[in-house]
Amino acid sequence: MSESRRIVLDANILLRAVLGMRVRTLLLEHQQSVSFYSPQVCFEQARRNVPEIAAHRGVDSASIIRLLEELESLVETVDEADYSVHEATARSRMASRDITDWPIVATALLLDCPVWTEDRDFFGSGVATWTTQNVGLYLKG
Repeated sequence: MSESRRIVLDANILLRAVLGMRVRTLLLEHQQSVSFYSPQVCFEQARRNVPEIAAHRGVDSASIIRLLEELESLVETVDEADYSVHEATARSRMASRDITDWPIVATALLLDCPVWTEDRDFFGSGVATWTTQNVGLYLKG
């Protein structure tokens, strides 16, 4: 883990990065000064959602999957074996929210960094959160 700023990306941010330009542009602009991370389960969740999103948008899901695979060169995948040490704490923080998001909180705890998400379930979890609207403030330092 580098000494640069770090941030954990939720699955919805991964999808925004491959479906639009704003998130992808932010990732590319700040890749030299910010380290981006996401639990493996977020990449898996994003892949599961691609067919439905592609059908809704009338685009080829294979092209979206390719972009998601390319994104893995900018966003480091974190395995459960690494963040599971924080599972109990993360689950307790997310118990009254969406418990399935515990890996994201656990990864943020592991890396001692905020989460980039559009999901309000993280607010009040004890982990700093940034939305795409204002994450540029964090990324710029």
